[in-house]
Amino acid sequence: MTTRKVFTCACCYFCCSSLVWAQDPSIEPIRPSASILRRPYLAPTIPPVRLSNSERLRNLMRAGNLYLTAQDAIALALENNIDIEVARYGPILSQWQLERSQAGGALPGVPSSASQAGSVASGQGIAGSQAAAGVSIAGVGGSSAQSGNASITQVGPVTQTLDPAIQETSTFTHTTTPEPNSVQTILTVLVSNTRVYSGTYQQGFLAGGSVSVAYSGHYLNENAPTDVLNPSTAPSVSVSFQQNLLRGFGVGVNARTITVSNMNVNTSELNFRTQVINTVVTVLNQYYSLVADYEDITAKQSALEVARQFYENNRRQVEIGSMAPLDVTTAESQLASTQNDLVVSQTNLEQDELQFKNVLSRTGLKDPLLATAHVIPLDKIVVPEREDLPPLNDLVQSALANRSDLAAERAGLATAEISALGTKNGVLPSWQVFGGESNAGLAGTPKVGFPPGQGANPYFEGGITNALGQVFRRNFPTEKIGTALQAPIRNRQAQADQGIDQLQLRQNQLTTQKDLNQVVVDVSNYVVALQQARSRYEAAGKNLVLSQQLLDAEQEKFTLGTSTPFNVIQQQRDLATAQSTQIAALVAYNNARLALDQTLGTTLESNHISMGDARAGKVPQGSSLPAALPIVP
Repeated sequence: MTTRKVFTCACCYFCCSSLVWAQDPSIEPIRPSASILRRPYLAPTIPPVRLSNSERLRNLMRAGNLYLTAQDAIALALENNIDIEVARYGPILSQWQLERSQAGGALPGVPSSASQAGSVASGQGIAGSQAAAGVSIAGVGGSSAQSGNASITQVGPVTQTLDPAIQETSTFTHTTTPEPNSVQTILTVLVSNTRVYSGTYQQGFLAGGSVSVAYSGHYLNENAPTDVLNPSTAPSVSVSFQQNLLRGFGVGVNARTITVSNMNVNTSELNFRTQVINTVVTVLNQYYSLVADYEDITAKQSALEVARQFYENNRRQVEIGSMAPLDVTTAESQLASTQNDLVVSQTNLEQDELQFKNVLSRTGLKDPLLATAHVIPLDKIVVPEREDLPPLNDLVQSALANRSDLAAERAGLATAEISALGTKNGVLPSWQVFGGESNAGLAGTPKVGFPPGQGANPYFEGGITNALGQVFRRNFPTEKIGTALQAPIRNRQAQADQGIDQLQLRQNQLTTQKDLNQVVVDVSNYVVALQQARSRYEAAGKNLVLSQQLLDAEQEKFTLGTSTPFNVIQQQRDLATAQSTQIAALVAYNNARLALDQTLGTTLESNHISMGDARAGKVPQGSSLPAALPIVP
């Protein structure tokens, strides 16, 4: 192949790889793209779950077999494992929860209702005059509204709504009202048309206060001949504030949810790292269990071949009359026993394969190609000549520094302490200072036909322009300032909430300290377990060599006529037991090694795993299968 062809093929390969990468869907929510006015009112698009496996799974297939190195198995798990995919949503959820906290406000789900149908400004028209004078006639009026708001409580003060809010309401009303007392209206039926326009801007602050700016305009046209301004308009503008002084005062108290949500973003990353570590350990344990299964099958096949050869030799000797038939029966029994052992080992391999394939795939065994494939592990369990372990104190410090689960537990304590600011502040009485200023105006068309001195004041003649002029000239200002104090007697509810919160915090502190103390025990235990597993493996290896030598010697003695079939079969059984013991010791050593890495928090570093790859669900490194692949037993 020429250099140009090689270059062309390489370019095609990388282009296809880039295309596959680009087509891999993301689980990140897509925020709406629109103008700044429409964007806040468009829902984000949440991509559907990813249920297809990565192309790596297909690329590792050869003639119906799935050939895997340990790194390939880890890469498949990072790309396809459902537990890791579920954990990927944790950091994304924490980011949205942080955004929700930054908006402030009470718990979601509190309804509200308001009504202003048919309302008029105080002093405007007949109904406004009655309201200003404190006159109320039963069954007469524009409308009435009742609200039965649901109440959702939370422990500790509620943070002000930090996102500014704008509210605008326009109401058009036509009312016909019977008048039992016609002294004021000179009518038995009052017919009025009203238009009400109102707008409010409200902004809350982390200090525990809020500011509100409101505008309202009332238009009235009615049939009462005594109404000196008809039609009339009455605008008003008001500014008000409210500030907590005890309960709910201070940035620390009101920003506690934001602070906790910020810390939870980091905690969710730690939890995701913990899930990745747990999955990697599970994958490696199952991978090397398959390795042991194949070695066990090889050992059982070797034992079967030895038993078959021994049975055939004995059967020929019986045929020539140099051996009793009972000895053949003994050899045949051993042959059947080794055949059964091989079937058991093959069954164990099939069961371990099913579990292993389910860990590496999002579709499980629904994929017919994966369901029928045999998993062929290419790596072996390697036991180094010696263990180069640092001192115990260094291992403990490594565990305390690297364990993501311990870091998440410590972060949980910190967030609990910050959240406790709310219950501590909630014990204080509720004391607010409030104030505001409003300016009103009134203008309309004077009624013709009134005697001199009884008509409308010329100052109020005109339209909305004159009324707004009165507002901004502050001709009719209203100012208010006040304070409100609420101090519950005994205050048992708030004190109990704070006491419960602190007691639970103390429990969590003790539990965390217990887990930190347990690190020393766990590290020591796994170091001892690793050393013991290594000693058992070395002893099993020596025992296997001796068992093979004893079997060879016993077979030679049997050939010379100085031994019996029973002795040979006994040595065959001892050899099979020694082989199984060595394989079990090898698996125990590998499990102890993986458990020690997990306890030290170094699993990802030991296996060259990038959290960026795990987070993205895509491992850029490809697999390098050897040119000559092993034959499936």
